[in-house]
Amino acid sequence: MNNLLRLIGRRLVALPIMVVGVSFLVFFIMSLSPIDPAYSALGETATPEALEEYRVQHGLNDSFFVQYGRYLWNMLHGDLGTYGVGTSNHVSDLVAQALPVTLQLTFLGLLFAVLLSFPLGVLAALYRDRWPDQVIRVFSVIGIGTPSFWLAALMVLGFVGTLPVSGPLPALTEDPSGWFLRMLLPSIALAVPVVGQMTRVVRTSMVEELDRDYVRTAIGGGIPKRIVVARNVLRNALITPVTVLGLRIGYLMGGAVVIEIIFSIDGMGKVLLKGIQENWVTLVQGGALVVAIAFIVVNIVVDMLYLLINPRIRSV
Repeated sequence: MNNLLRLIGRRLVALPIMVVGVSFLVFFIMSLSPIDPAYSALGETATPEALEEYRVQHGLNDSFFVQYGRYLWNMLHGDLGTYGVGTSNHVSDLVAQALPVTLQLTFLGLLFAVLLSFPLGVLAALYRDRWPDQVIRVFSVIGIGTPSFWLAALMVLGFVGTLPVSGPLPALTEDPSGWFLRMLLPSIALAVPVVGQMTRVVRTSMVEELDRDYVRTAIGGGIPKRIVVARNVLRNALITPVTVLGLRIGYLMGGAVVIEIIFSIDGMGKVLLKGIQENWVTLVQGGALVVAIAFIVVNIVVDMLYLLINPRIRSV
C-alpha cells in the first residue's frame, strides 16, 4: 500500500511540471508566428502609432521570458488572453463552451471503442486460430488502416438525410436522444481505428495469459474453463489493454478536433480553425494549450487507475 501511494504521489507531482512544460512549448512555437498580435487586435485601419501603443500596453516588446512569465501567471488565474478586433472577446470564455463538447465526443468514441474492442479481443483469444478469430483479425486490420477523417467524410456523404451530419448540437441534459443522434456518426468515425488497435492488444494479452501454467493447472484440476477465464484470466489480461487505452485517449482527443470540423460541431476543432482562419494567435495558442493539458490530465488519471487495479502493485 505504501508503494502504491508513493507511485500515485509521483504522478500528482509530475502533473504541474508537465503542464508548465507544455505551456512553454506552445508559447514558444506561437512566438515564432510572423502574425502581429497588435495588428490582429486593432484591425487593418490601425495607425503605426496605435499599433506601437498597443504593443507597449500589452508588453509585446518585452523579452520572451518576461512575456511567458506573464502568460503563465495569467493562465494560472484562468486568463488565456483575448482575441478579435477590439480585444473584447476572452479566449477562456470560448474555450469553456467548446471544451465540454470535445470531451463529450472523445468519451463517447472511447465508450464505443471499449464496448466493441474488449469483447472482440476476448472472443478472438478464446477461439484462437479458428474462424471467429480469423474474421475478427481481418476486421481489426481493416479498422487500423481506416483513417478517422476519411471515414468521417464518407459518412457525411453516405448518411446525409438519414442521420444528422450538421446543424446545432442539442444539449445533453435537455435532449439526450437528439444529442446522441448528432454525436453518433462522429463518435463511430473516431472509434473505428481505436477498435482495430485495441482488439489486437486485448487478443494478444488474453492469449499470453491463457498460456500460463496456472490456467492449465486450474483447468486440469477440474475447475470449469469459464470460471478460470472470468475470475483470473480476464482480470490479469486486461491490465495491459487498460494502460494502452490511456494512450489512445490522447489519439481520440486529437482526432476529435478534426472530426468536429468535418461534422460542423462547435468544439475545440472549430475554435482552432477559427483562430487559424482569422490569424488570431492568442486563440490558437489558448486552444492548443487547453487540448494538450486535457490530454495530460486524462492520461495521468488513467495511469493512476492502472496503479489501482494492478494487483502486483496493490499487494506491495
